Amino acid sequence: MISLQNIEKVYRTNTVETLALNSISLDIAKGEFLSIMGPSGCGKSTLLNIIGLLDLPSKGAIKIADQKIDRLSDKQLAHFRNQKLGFIFQSYHLINDLQVLDNVELPLLYRSVSAKERKRLATEALEKVGLANRVKHFPNQLSGGQKQRVAIARAIVGRPEIILADEPTGNLDSAMGNEIMDILMQLNQKDGTTIVMVTHDENMAHKTHRLVRLFDGSQVQ
Repeated sequence: MISLQNIEKVYRTNTVETLALNSISLDIAKGEFLSIMGPSGCGKSTLLNIIGLLDLPSKGAIKIADQKIDRLSDKQLAHFRNQKLGFIFQSYHLINDLQVLDNVELPLLYRSVSAKERKRLATEALEKVGLANRVKHFPNQLSGGQKQRVAIARAIVGRPEIILADEPTGNLDSAMGNEIMDILMQLNQKDGTTIVMVTHDENMAHKTHRLVRLFDGSQVQ
């Protein structure tokens, strides 16, 4: 499903050159749940952003769902992200002025989907995460765990083949964190969704199929 070959990422300023990722090669199978761990600043989020096509590598090749990414224009990349990928962030990134249902519908606004169908799909996604009774609430009326559930519903509303989660349990207590992990595991097991998750939590990481460790931009496990 995801293939990275000799990925390197260098950030340059006028005076400093920083090697964020060094020769990363990684194959992730369809339906796999992979976790990425490592100390702060080791390149975890950079790697996730490159897999998510939010950033491009300085060197190396990426293939996702049999599509070579280097052949796509910016417009094609945006379309590919919208169709194939769902994103979950530690800080939720919900729009406070929009009700829960409208937040979940957002990815569908970039597709040819009718308002009626958007509402149906968003309601269905919220039912999957146990928030069907919160559709008219605003984000500031929800707990942290509920906000993350909304973020998951938004990530899955377009039925992506791949979900990329950056510290999805990082702002939650252990009980809420376990609930979020249970939802992700169900999406993986029941729907066959491929999931790549960055985490600092060893317990969460060991619930996934495979663990990759980074240190100073290099893969060490």
